[in-house]
Amino acid sequence: MNAESDARDEAAAPAAPAPATGDVTGDVTPDVTEGVTKEWELGSRAPGFIKASRALHVSWQVGVFVVGLAVVVAGIVMLPLPGPGWLVIFGGMAIWATEFVWAQLVLRWTRRKVTEAAQKALDPKVRRRNIILTVVGLVIVAVLVGIYVWKFGIAMPWKIHE
Repeated sequence: MNAESDARDEAAAPAAPAPATGDVTGDVTPDVTEGVTKEWELGSRAPGFIKASRALHVSWQVGVFVVGLAVVVAGIVMLPLPGPGWLVIFGGMAIWATEFVWAQLVLRWTRRKVTEAAQKALDPKVRRRNIILTVVGLVIVAVLVGIYVWKFGIAMPWKIHE
């Protein structure tokens, strides 16, 4: 066995649970079933027998990259077409994150931003402001539709009487 595979095996050892203090070295996610937080370290999550062989590990990474690329491309195609484009793109990023550190960092950043946005959206002041803006927007649209109907009447784009 070569030194590279030993280093990868040591790096893949599970990390000890860490308190959720917002550190940037690991991704802290609560385990709902046990109420314990666990830290995911960066790096490959390939099985040990794959990481033991350099050629097998590189081919594994190529396979993960190709599958993730196919999913991301499908998500990009779904953006203008019907389908859950962004959800599929993030699914492809999650596939990449099983093997590549850069994808893990992107998903960590995205998860943090989504959590911040969700907390901000639940803020009573922000909710009140959004409700007020929505009501004002609906009133403006209703007034404009009323003015249009008053001025031009309701004209159907098709001929019903024929």
